[in-house]
This record gives sequence, structure tokens and C-alpha cells, in this order.
Amino acid sequence: MIRERLDHALRDAMTAAGLPAPAGDGALVEPARKGFGDWGSNAAMRLARDVGSPPRDVAQRIVAALERARPDHVERITVDGPGFINFHLAPTWLYDVLREVVASGDRYGRGQAYAGQRINLEFVSANPTGPLHAGGGRWVAVGDAIANLLASQGAEVHREYYLNDAGAQLETFGRSLYARYRGEDPPEDGYRGQYLVDMAERLRAERGDDVTEDEAREWGYHEVVRGLREDLARIGVRFDTWFSERDLHEHGEVDDVLRELAARGHAFEDDGAVWLRSTAFGDSRDRVLVKGDGAPTYLAADLAYHRDKFRRGWNHLVDIWGADHHGQVKSLQSGMEALGFPPNEPEVILGQLVTLVSGGAVVRISKRTGNIITLADILDEVDPDVARLTFLLQSIDSAQTFDLDVVTSQSMENPVYYVQYAHARIASIGRKAAELGVERRPLDEVDLTVLVHERELDLLRALALYPDAVAEAAALRAPHRVTAWVRDFAARFHGFYRDCRVISEDDAITQARLWLAEAARIALADALGLLGVHAPDEMSRLDEGDDGQ
Repeated sequence: MIRERLDHALRDAMTAAGLPAPAGDGALVEPARKGFGDWGSNAAMRLARDVGSPPRDVAQRIVAALERARPDHVERITVDGPGFINFHLAPTWLYDVLREVVASGDRYGRGQAYAGQRINLEFVSANPTGPLHAGGGRWVAVGDAIANLLASQGAEVHREYYLNDAGAQLETFGRSLYARYRGEDPPEDGYRGQYLVDMAERLRAERGDDVTEDEAREWGYHEVVRGLREDLARIGVRFDTWFSERDLHEHGEVDDVLRELAARGHAFEDDGAVWLRSTAFGDSRDRVLVKGDGAPTYLAADLAYHRDKFRRGWNHLVDIWGADHHGQVKSLQSGMEALGFPPNEPEVILGQLVTLVSGGAVVRISKRTGNIITLADILDEVDPDVARLTFLLQSIDSAQTFDLDVVTSQSMENPVYYVQYAHARIASIGRKAAELGVERRPLDEVDLTVLVHERELDLLRALALYPDAVAEAAALRAPHRVTAWVRDFAARFHGFYRDCRVISEDDAITQARLWLAEAARIALADALGLLGVHAPDEMSRLDEGDDGQ
């Protein structure tokens, strides 16, 4: 890749100039504005204090060394502003990018940064007490995309759903369902959603009039899990494991983890309870493992569960939690370290929920007040691709507004339609070429130097950025960075499509642009695939003149 070659050349030049390499990585960045070259570096500014010279003087020394061994594709090197070094490249490097995309195919953008890592990724894991609410759809989309990104960088990733089916919430759910079954109001602390009324009617229709409370709870639990599986299947997500908390208790894992903590000297009794000495591992206070009534806390079960993940052979754990659970992160990590596992396991990603808007008004989500907007409700309104990409428009740690009116529109204002339409336009070019009898010649027989239009070069520059976008998104657990690349790339392709006729009387330009369109298809389809979104070949056209050129 050109960035790596320039980075090596830059560091070699610093050595040749008798300068130390700057601390940290990423010496090369994209200039903030056009006109300042294709790549830039602030290395001279970072080194100036250490070498005791003005930044521009340091930059001139580096550039002088670079000029003595100018890297391939570099037309000129300038020093701008207080000491930025900017590389101005010939278009020839972009033609190499096109060839690399085509040669790599669906491996373009792949890496090996996580080769050898076996990662267990747990996400969604809503309590099995009702349907998955709309905000949970964000966890679905983000978790699945992170799994795809980690796998794209060489990791073996295992998707896991944890069923909290052994706690007080399931008991409350059972009492609430049984009350509805008997035609009564739920208990004061119970669940009151309309879904319970509907479930109670189905329960009576299937099981008759003699169902016990335990039977109602178990029937309802399995119904909820069945519904969760159906909703997840609708949005295209499959879990490798559905893990039941009950198994931990039934197999004695919770009791065993308590014994292990005691044996290691990290559990103690006080005031009738058993505590984890979590302050020894940086937690703000010690945490209760077993309450005074003898019941284990959620923390005890969570420790047994995460220990089980390691025992199953995973060497790194990643969980996605709601931001309201941020206070529990250090407690769990402290407990895992007390059990002898590496610090900061599991890695926990905290996310904000979603505000739904329709008709300019907020649609409230409340599982206990009865006004539940579920993921299924959204999927009844919008295509799964639309739901997924919308959830991936921004970072999970920021609040999100999901505007149903925007995402149901078939216009360029709809960001999902906008990017999918770019792929459909590429496919339309192929259909048009076939219709006109234009065959794409082998790439090594095509002159790519005719690609000089700024729209063409813009598209090639975006293709060059794709591998870094994917690698950074995986490293930061930030699939919205790929979404940002997709939206930018779609914008560049739409500009190219508008201003550069692909199939024309000029055969050389036609052949080069057909290959540029193919490279665009490869990268765009791959990026959408990482996000869990389909790349359609056909969509309803925005105007009658859009005929694939």
C-alpha cells in the first residue's frame, strides 16, 4: 500500500538526516484540505523540541533526505505552514490501487491483525421476559458488524447470546403472565405490556384452563426465546451459542467460582454476606457475591459465566452492554482478575439506546407501561437492510435518533437508499454494456492512464482508503467508521456516474471506466457485507433518465 511505502520512506529519511523517529505510530495522515497533497506528516513538528531546531528547519532536513531517494509515484514534496511535510503523488499510484482491488477481489481490505485470536462476542442478551425492544436493534446491528470486522482481520469470532433465565426478573415475568392468564392485573412490580395479554390468550388456547404458575412461566419463557430467534433471523443475525444461566447453577458453577475466589483469598464474609475483595483490583468498593439470605448476586453468576467462556477455549472476551451498566464493568473485570485471568477481561463496549421519531414526535419505549415499540415493529415498517445500516450510522456510545419517516422514504435523503443505489447503478452499467455488446477486456490489456478526470481520481482515492478504514473500525470496535466510508464512497460514485459516461465512443476510456466500476463494485459490496447489508443489483430508479448510461 502507498501509505506504508511512504511511511517507510519518511522514517528512512529521518534516520538518514540524523533524526530520531517520532514517538507513536501513524506519522502519515490525509491533509485536511485539497491542494496540500495526497499525504502529509507532522513529524518535523513532533521532533522539533527534541532536536532543538525550528519545525520548518527539521522538515527541510527530512525533505532533503527524501529527495535523495524519492519514493515511487511522488511528483514533489513540499513543506507547508509551520512545518508540515506534504507528498504530492502522480495518479500512477491510484492505477495500482485499482489493480490491487481487482486482484484481491473479496479479500480486499482484509488483514491479519487478530490472527490467532479466538474471540467470544456476547451482544444483545436481553432478559427473556418480553420481545426485543427497538433500542435492542442497535445492539444487534453493532454486535454483528463488530464480529464481521474482527473476522475480517483474522480473528475467529463466536457470537453468543446469554439468557438470564435464573433470576428474579423471570420469576416476576412468570407471575405477570399467570395473572393475565387468570384475567387479573399483574403484581405491582410486574410487567404490564400488551404482549403479556396476547401471550396469555395463546397460552389458554394451547394449554387450556389448568395451567399452573410454574407451567405458565416456563411456557412464556420458551415463547419469548422463540420470538427473539425469529426477530433476529428477520434482521439476519445468527448466534453460535444461546447460553442458559440455569446451566451454571445446575452444574454447580456458581458455587464453584465462589469456592475458588475464597481459596485465592479474594472473598470474605462480613455482616452475613460474602464479598469480593474487588478494591484490591482497582474497583471503587468491594462487591457482594452472596446476599445475607444466601442467594448469589448477578456478579457471582457473571463471574462463573465468563470463566466458562475461557474454559471453552476463547482467549478474549468482548461484551456489549447498555451504558446504564457502566458501574458493573470494573466489578466484573476485578472478579475475573481475582480468578487469575488477564486484567480488563472482558472488554466491555458501552452503548446508548435509541430514540424513535415518527411524524416529528418521539415514540416512547417502555416495557413496563405497556407502550412497547419492538424491533419487530420496526422490521414491519422498514427493510432489515434499512434498519441495520441506520443503526450503524453513528458511534454506539452516542445517543441516536431513528427517524422512521426518513428511513422509509425512497429518496436520496435516505442514507441507506443512497448507498444501495450506488451499487445498483454499478450493476446497471454492466447490464448496459451487455445490451450494447461491449465486453470488458482483461485488465492487463487496458490502459488505465486515461483515468484523469477528478471524479475518477476521487473514486480511486476512496478505494485506497478502504483497507485502513476497515482495520481502524475493527481496532476501535467502531463499525460506524465503515458506514462513513460507505456513504462517502457512494457520494463519490454518484458524482462519477453523473459526470463520467462509462460507455462511450472512446474505447480506451470505456474499458478503463468499466474496470473502475468493477473495482468500485468489489469494495462497496464488501463494505456493505461487513455491515450486514445487502448490495442490490436493482432498485426503483429515481428518475426516468437513469438508464445505466
